[in-house]
Amino acid sequence: MTFDNAHCFLSGEALSAQQQVNVFPKWLTDSYNLSDVPFKMLDESMVTYAAITLPCSDAVRQKLDDLENTIQTAFEAGYKAVKNLDPDLLFLWVAKTVYGVIFKEIQVAIRQQHTYAEGFNMSQGLIHKFSMLHTMLQQLNHELVFENFKPYSLFLCPVKNAENEFAYRDEINTLSFSLRIKDFGLLMCLQDNGANKVYHQDLWAKIEGKTLHPIQFEELCAKLFYSAYLFNRLPEYQVITTDDAIYLETMPLRGMSAKPIFDDWQFKTYGQVVENFWKRWGFLLLEIIKNPDKPMSFLLDDDGKFKPAERIDLPLA
Repeated sequence: MTFDNAHCFLSGEALSAQQQVNVFPKWLTDSYNLSDVPFKMLDESMVTYAAITLPCSDAVRQKLDDLENTIQTAFEAGYKAVKNLDPDLLFLWVAKTVYGVIFKEIQVAIRQQHTYAEGFNMSQGLIHKFSMLHTMLQQLNHELVFENFKPYSLFLCPVKNAENEFAYRDEINTLSFSLRIKDFGLLMCLQDNGANKVYHQDLWAKIEGKTLHPIQFEELCAKLFYSAYLFNRLPEYQVITTDDAIYLETMPLRGMSAKPIFDDWQFKTYGQVVENFWKRWGFLLLEIIKNPDKPMSFLLDDDGKFKPAERIDLPLA
């Protein structure tokens, strides 16, 4: 991994000129008028969606263009077309987007840290996560095989969105991502080996395939983003490279520890996460956790059954 503009972000190839590719592709920024929309960085500074770019060789750019064309066709057609996509292609597109944001964040941080004697520092855990994400992105350039596992948890839902809705969120420490556009919502944790999908399997069994109100999808996002924070393992992978392909094998998440792989769920902390995701509807923490053992929910009723979207009398946006 290099974080300058003189080398391709994926292949490391030296670039002869300023060759850049947009992290948020033009078809997406044009569709939702995002080019000049502010994007808040971790240091609270602002850039625009169009300013988030990656240095990219011509060869890698061609592979990215092929991926973008496939994703664009499906996204513009809507939920059913996205559902029929190979999940690994969705993972690759989401991973490219999240890695692109990480790349920009690190570039900003490096520039800022040049004013400090100790230079730029990053935790070993984050270096490991970002490095493995970079390895997984090599699918764009090479045959890459996940040996009997998927590195991600994927939730795809039909959502009754407002017209021209664009709701994007990521959390780079946990590699979590959500996007709500058209008639669907896409939610993914990129490096948990499917653990969050198992963690929420009872809820998912009740809502899979059901059309959600936007506030319901945002509640699902809050649950995943919080459980991704509670996930206390750092997945380890063995990378085997041959002339024909790269093979990734995963080590067992439990490892040598008897400790559960998720820390304890704290309702107050979860309530704070939900409050953030529900900000546009104006619900406050005190309302959400009025009953601390049973926080407010729009996904499930008091009997724990799915609450149909048409029963929710709230604006879509």
